[in-house]
Amino acid sequence: MGIFKPKDGDEGAIPRFIEHSILKKMSFTQFLMFGYSVVILVGAVILCLPISCSERHYTPLHHCVFTTTSALSGTGLTLYDTYSYWSLFGQIIILIIIQIGGIGFMSIGLFALSFMGKKIGLKQRATMRESIGSVSSGGVVKMTRFILKGTALFESIGTVLLCFWFVPRMGWGMGIYFALFHSISAFCTAGMDLMGYFEPGSSLITANDSVLLNLPIIALLIIGGIGFFTWSDIVTHKQHVKKYSAQTKIILVVTVLFYLLGMLDMGLLEWRNPETMKDMGVGGKIVASSMLVTSGRDAGFASVNVAGLRQTSIMLLICFMFIGGSPGSTACGIKVTTFAVMMMTISTVFRKKKSVEFFGRRVDDTTVRNACCITTLYLTLVIVSAMIITGVDGLELTPVVFELVSAISSTGLSMGITTSLSDLSIFIVIVIMFFGRIGGISFIVSLHNNYASNKSQLPEEKIML
Repeated sequence: MGIFKPKDGDEGAIPRFIEHSILKKMSFTQFLMFGYSVVILVGAVILCLPISCSERHYTPLHHCVFTTTSALSGTGLTLYDTYSYWSLFGQIIILIIIQIGGIGFMSIGLFALSFMGKKIGLKQRATMRESIGSVSSGGVVKMTRFILKGTALFESIGTVLLCFWFVPRMGWGMGIYFALFHSISAFCTAGMDLMGYFEPGSSLITANDSVLLNLPIIALLIIGGIGFFTWSDIVTHKQHVKKYSAQTKIILVVTVLFYLLGMLDMGLLEWRNPETMKDMGVGGKIVASSMLVTSGRDAGFASVNVAGLRQTSIMLLICFMFIGGSPGSTACGIKVTTFAVMMMTISTVFRKKKSVEFFGRRVDDTTVRNACCITTLYLTLVIVSAMIITGVDGLELTPVVFELVSAISSTGLSMGITTSLSDLSIFIVIVIMFFGRIGGISFIVSLHNNYASNKSQLPEEKIML
């Protein structure tokens, strides 16, 4: 072991050895995967300890890995009720992991370097670009500060607003803590909650008609799901919509259309459904529908019993979850921009045009190929995983697909089968959640960046489709 012992005056030999032999050889995606894996494993080990459990006993490691992966990816799927099973210490650990997953560990790292006056090199900027989903390394440090300031601002406002509901019911100390927890969980689109205080496993169902509770959470979900780049564009150009980028316009248009489509579905199918909203008042139905539509795209807050939804509503939620939020946001999924590119590609084929176009701008071929690749990869993972889980656990296909799409899109809504999954199925869902957090951000782009394009072209041959 003497070879690793630093000489006198060379105490930095080991860090430099690690940097040059391991970290320096990692690609951007590998570095992100390494960082997130460390957070997941460290958090899981801490949650294993008796101090993290309300009953003071050890929790199985793979169950803790499931919980920390769900928290980091912003999924919200749980094997245990967050309030009743985990102690205050365990809940705080989960909350910290949610926050890291929401803003990204690279954002925190670069902010720390900037705060200490350290120089941020090209590799750190490039890695940060992949982490936040930017297309350019230019201005990445400025965007990181914008992300952190915006996160602190919106989460603080959300905490204050939620205090109006929690404090009168729980007192100042616990009320503020509950408000903070749900504000962070909502903005980071994690969907984990402490509503088990009122009824274990109830999520927001016990207060699904409360405006004071639901509207701040809905607002935080929308703000977090739209994305930091979109908000930066809006802040820069304000009411001058024509100056918005094509990406911002796509995100805003698709977000509004999805919300209207979801509310139409709720109005036609769920308002008279005896298992969901039939016994609620008109105001309660509107609030619960808004929460379900918003949460169905970004987070796992359940305003009604999801298993009681009609099949059409379940299918619509699966589509919403699969598409997810916006690039550079706290949400996952294939992203609304990927969905828009896919739809416009189909339109381009039908109209026999040469290129995909949005709002007077042409989309490059690489983006179109990446969109097709991301969508196909997500679909393949869901289909293969569903085949394995239904075969191993003998569960029905619809709830399994719902659970997997919820996992890969980091949404967190569930039809109630999470706790009945076998260890193999739990491992599959862990992998799916982890991929959803990494893959949607940087996997495809990093592969494209790391491989040189072929200078020579093979002879062309037509293939019938």
